[in-house]
Amino acid sequence: MQNTKKNERLTFSVLRPWPGGRVVSAEGIYEENGERKRAAIVIGPEYGTVGIDLVREAAREARDLFDTLVICAFAFDPHVGEGTMNLGRLTVLKARMSQELHAAEAYKAGGGNLFVVFGEPDIGLDRTGDGQFRVTLKGVDIFDPNTGNVRSSNKLEDDIACWFIDTDYDGDSFFVRHAYFLGGKDPFEKLKAALKAEIDPDAWATLYSSQSRPFPQPKSGRIAVKVISHYRDEAMRVFRVT
Repeated sequence: MQNTKKNERLTFSVLRPWPGGRVVSAEGIYEENGERKRAAIVIGPEYGTVGIDLVREAAREARDLFDTLVICAFAFDPHVGEGTMNLGRLTVLKARMSQELHAAEAYKAGGGNLFVVFGEPDIGLDRTGDGQFRVTLKGVDIFDPNTGNVRSSNKLEDDIACWFIDTDYDGDSFFVRHAYFLGGKDPFEKLKAALKAEIDPDAWATLYSSQSRPFPQPKSGRIAVKVISHYRDEAMRVFRVT
């Protein structure tokens, strides 16, 4: 199980079925700072999302017996919460499963990371002087499986490829109303070559940013922010705006 950093992965020395569990499917053994740890493994549905109810039920089942709870899923409900959650002594991790697992027979070993933990983005929401709102992407929480610690990324361009805002989220469908890009290499070069035209650099500067343009108060009372990593993993947070 890989996070977004090279050489930072959680490797199980033992992985076996967990008998009698209602939602916990397997038990994994791994080492953290030279200490033997136990992880409860939960596998989400092949089609559909994992919601907060499943996470809570799994945590209740695992909290007295395991050190870590790993929730594996193809997609998570945006209301599940933080990518790394501490419930007493139990650390809960969301591990996104690669879509390549849907075609497991055609998958070639070593072709990519099948289970990736992408931390919760640190997002600021502020009101501007004229009564509008502005979103600031501050960083990403990264779980280091080698130490068990959670740290904040200090280089957004290394962890985030792009991020989007639905400035009037209806609670059902995410509609991209603002789009912003980060990353070490300027994606504008390929876009300019494809369009065969010059693009206003001042207009592009508003898109290549970790801070959004101001927007009015949403009629729905909610906004949603979606962040996508270079591994194509995504995390979404919903905010109530009053």
